[in-house]
This record gives sequence, C-alpha cells and structure tokens, in this order.
Amino acid sequence: MVGKRAITFDDQRKEERNRRPWSSGGAGRSDLESGNYQDANGHSGQNGNARPRPDVWRFKDAAKTALEDKRREELKKTLLEGVDREQLEKFRKSEEELKEITNKGVRRFYEAQNQRLNDWLEVDAIVMAIADDVLESMQPDPDNDGDHERGGGIQAVAGNIGELLPEDEKARRAKEEKRAKWAINVNVIANVILLIGKIVAAFSTGSLSLIASLVDSALDLLCTLIVWTTNKLVQWRLSALQKRFPVGRRRLEPLGILVFSIIMVISFLQILQESVEKLMPLEGTAEKLPAVAIGALAATVGVKGIIWFGCIPIKTTQVQALAQDCKTDVIFNTLSLLFPLIGYYVDAWWLDPVGAGLLSLFIIYDWGETCFENVTRLSGQAADDALTKKLMYLAYRFSPVVEGFKSVTAYHAGDGIWVEYDVLLPADTKLYRSHDIAETLQYCAEGLKEVDRAFVTTDYDISGPTGHASDAEVA
Repeated sequence: MVGKRAITFDDQRKEERNRRPWSSGGAGRSDLESGNYQDANGHSGQNGNARPRPDVWRFKDAAKTALEDKRREELKKTLLEGVDREQLEKFRKSEEELKEITNKGVRRFYEAQNQRLNDWLEVDAIVMAIADDVLESMQPDPDNDGDHERGGGIQAVAGNIGELLPEDEKARRAKEEKRAKWAINVNVIANVILLIGKIVAAFSTGSLSLIASLVDSALDLLCTLIVWTTNKLVQWRLSALQKRFPVGRRRLEPLGILVFSIIMVISFLQILQESVEKLMPLEGTAEKLPAVAIGALAATVGVKGIIWFGCIPIKTTQVQALAQDCKTDVIFNTLSLLFPLIGYYVDAWWLDPVGAGLLSLFIIYDWGETCFENVTRLSGQAADDALTKKLMYLAYRFSPVVEGFKSVTAYHAGDGIWVEYDVLLPADTKLYRSHDIAETLQYCAEGLKEVDRAFVTTDYDISGPTGHASDAEVA
C-alpha cells in the first residue's frame, strides 16, 4: 500500500503540472491574456474552466506595449542619427598632403588629428551598429506573462557584443588579429632558429657580449611563450574559471610580463656582475670571435631587421610592440658583435666586458621600465589622453538623450581599460528610460576594443555626491 500510495501521489503531481495554466517559461505566473490565471483562492482555470480576461485589460496591455515601443523607437532614432561623416572628413589630411608638410611639429599635429577622426568615426559606427540591437533587447516580455514575445540582438548573440559590430569593423579587427598572429609566429620561428645558432656560437668563444646576446634571445623566447600561454588561459571558457574570475582573466598577461621582467632584470644583473669581475684584474687577452659567432650575430641582425621593417606598416598595438622589440634586438646584437670584434682588432681586451656591462645596463633599464609600466597599469593608471578623448566623444554621441555628464573616468585594469560614466538626467525621468540610456551607453563603451568593462551611473543633480567613497579611493 505504501508503494501504491507513492505512485498515486507522483501521478497526481504530474497531472497537476500538466494542468498548470502558465507556460514553462513563466512558472508561478498567470497568462491573463489567454484566460489562464489563478484566483485569490489558488484555483486555476483553463479552456472551459477559465474565466476569460476582459477585453479592456488586453487592450490596456497592447496599448502600453505600443507606447513603450514608440518611446524606444524615438530614443533609437535620436541615437542613430549619427554624425555628418562628410563634414568630419573635410578636416582630414591625406598621406600626400602630410608628406608635403615640412615642419615636423605641424605634421605630427595633423597625424594626431587624423587619428582622432578615425577614433570618432569608429565610435559613431559602433553606436549606430550596437544601439539598435541593445534597445531591441530591452523588455522582451512587455506584458509580463512569462513568455518572451520578442528578443533583440543581445539575446541572439548571448551577450557577445563583438558580434553586433559593423561588418567592416569586424573585418578590420579580424585582419589586425590575423596580421598580429602572423608576425608573432614568424618572430617565434626566427627566435628559435637564432637561439640555436647563438648556443653553438657561445660554446666556441668566451665573449661576454655574445653570452649576453644569448641570454637575451633565450629570455625573449621565454617571454613569447609566457604571452602565448597566458593568452590561451584568458581564452579558456571553463565554467569553473568563470565562477572564480567573474570579470575575466585579462590581467593574467600583464602579470606574466611583470614576472618575466623581474626575471630578465635579475639575469642581466648576473651578467653585469660577471663583466665587473672580468674587469677587476685590469688585465686580459682579447679573444677572436669565430666565424660561427659572427655569422649567428649577423644573421640575428639581418632577420630581426627584416621583421622590424615588415611590421612597421601594420598599425596595431601588438605588432608595433613586436616592431619595437625587433628594433631593440637589432641594436643589441649589433653592439654585441661590434664590442668583441673591435676589441680584438685594436687589442683592447677590456672592450668586450665593458660592452657586455653596458648592454646589461641597457636591458636592465629597458625591462625595468616595462616592469614599472605593468605595475602602474595593474594599479589603476589613468587612460592616456587620446583614449580619454575617444571615450568623451562617445559621451557626446549620447548628448541628445541626456542632460549632461558629471564625469567620465577611465583607468587601466591591466592592459585593458575600465571606464565609468556618471550621466545627468532630468529628475522626472522614468526608470525605463534611464535604464535604457545607461545600459545602451554601457554596451557601446564595451564595444570599443580598448575597453574591458564599463560602468554607468545616473544622477539628476550635478552637485550631488561623486558616487564613490573618498577614503576607499585613497586606500
């Protein structure tokens, strides 16, 4: 009997679930439009047992939804009017015009102006592409019946805002990423080959300059592997990691570079010590560099020079950083070759250890600067002036729908930027309008490639609190 009762109870529960008047998407709610509802006593009705909802209620829901749609369309239209691109382009200087400007200061001014125009047009394109989809995503259940009658772009792409960018912007970013990947892969292959050559050369001579060059190449390859590994870790989409790192793991890469820069400084401090110890007897014999050592260093200079000049036209952050690294390698390896070579031919034994010491000081300074840069960025350094102006232009794009902005604050959280907007709205602004404006601005800001995260707060008085505790900011 016990088993029979249990089966009967389970069957009753299944039957009750089948008789529930609401949809699975809105458990516990009443679908008043279709006549499915629960009264005050908890009795439900459906089909013949349901008490149909009065037509006037259904009309009110439809009218309310229509008014909200109209309001949202007006907001959308205001934002999507955009800017007059032709008027902006009038201020652009072509490459030919820039070449004709002989004054370097004036030429730099117009180059910066061209870049600012590019930033503004990028912001405008992102707003026009994203704002529409974001606003369409608001209130997917306008009659609150538990069923989503409509959906927008945000739901369609599962929150991946990059999918909503203009096609040309997505193509441009994909092209930049492809070029950066190609350049990095070529550099890695070159580093491996050159490292093998330097290892062979180092065993054939006792030159400290060559050893310094070998250590630089080995650690440079290690740096590339660290960047590659941390980049892969950032891209992992494991649910356990997402719970542990709710805002992502983008700061792993600068942390990896920070650790590596410390290793680099310590390594070259050791080489600097070796250089000093070799100089201390104040006597020695200049060593002749074997052909394999000269060939390895000359090959490094040649290959790195080719990669450097090949990266110059690719105007992306990653590739430009790689170009700078190759430029440093060209200078470093050229000096690593010249110091012992000249020292041998002029019979100056001390030139090799002095050169190794100077090269070590150069690397210590260079990587010390990199270390400090990553520390300041991880500590919340303010965004640079150009990016701040770009973010302020985004605020300007929303000026037709807001009263103003109390503040625009942008700062580093690693390599990426976090930005805070404090928006001024009229005191009688409805909650739904305030929400739609703030969230649309937030998504548009996060559509910029430099921005990792955006926060938007609203206020109705310019003289109100800043929104953050001052003692918390000091701490």
